[in-house]
Amino acid sequence: MIPVSDLGNCVQKGVATLACIPIVLQNIINVLVVVAGIIAVFLIIFSGYRFVMSEGDPEKIATARKTLTYAIFGFVFILLSFVLLNAIAKFTGVEQLAPK
Repeated sequence: MIPVSDLGNCVQKGVATLACIPIVLQNIINVLVVVAGIIAVFLIIFSGYRFVMSEGDPEKIATARKTLTYAIFGFVFILLSFVLLNAIAKFTGVEQLAPK
C-alpha cells in the first residue's frame, strides 16, 4: 500500500480526485498478485497432501497429479504476469502498473 504522504495532490480537502486512480490501480494489482501467489502455493501443498493420502489408488493419484500440474501452471502464469507487468511499466514509464 502507498503511504498517505506519497499521495501528493490525489486528495484535496479530504476528497479523492481522479489523480487517485493510478494509485488505486497499483494497490489492486499488488493485492491480486499476492493473493494469486498464495493460492497457487496452497494448491501445490494440497496436491502433495492428496498424493500422500492416495494410498496407491491410481484414480486418486491421477487427480492429485492433475491438481499439481494446474497449480504449477498457475504459479508460472502468475510469475510471468508479474514479469510482464514490470516490463510494460518500465517500457511505458507507467510505474503504477508494476507490482511492488
